[in-house]
Amino acid sequence: MKQRIDSNAFLYPMPMVLAGSIVNGKPNFLAVGWVSRVNYRPPMIAISLGPHWTNQGIHANQAFSINIPDISLAEKTDYCGLFSGSKVDKSSIFNIFYGSLPDAPLIAECPVAMACRLVETVQLQVNTLFIGEIVEALCEEACITDGMPDIKKINPFTLTMPDNHYWGVGDPVGRAWRIGAALKKDKP
Repeated sequence: MKQRIDSNAFLYPMPMVLAGSIVNGKPNFLAVGWVSRVNYRPPMIAISLGPHWTNQGIHANQAFSINIPDISLAEKTDYCGLFSGSKVDKSSIFNIFYGSLPDAPLIAECPVAMACRLVETVQLQVNTLFIGEIVEALCEEACITDGMPDIKKINPFTLTMPDNHYWGVGDPVGRAWRIGAALKKDKP
């Protein structure tokens, strides 16, 4: 039997990323759990942000980055979510580099980094949904297996809410769009 819970429910789990932007001439990063791919071609990703310092840079420069930290960066990632860039300079926490978008600061320590051009902004009641086209995606060579990013090697972590815990990624369950085929009644 299901028990009614608060309607302010969250998806479980949410991937943790560091969104980057240039604000007042300095790189700034924000820990974000509300992130998702939203379009196949061109590839687009969306982040939902409350009223944060990072938003100013995204609006001003029409660009942002999505950086996927590994578990070893959990403390630094959390720090970027605890303190506003308006009060704390977060530009020296990471080794920063730039790809094809000069206003999308990328983090060298993150196994995966993506530069995004802002495509659309949706103002919600509290949050702002930023949708960006991924114009460049970079992955550490050591985290690539058979030409593709390897989740075990990337070693990302996730967030659960409302309990506010970080979690590592577990073992594979099966191949997507394959394991369900066994349930088809009229097999050829």
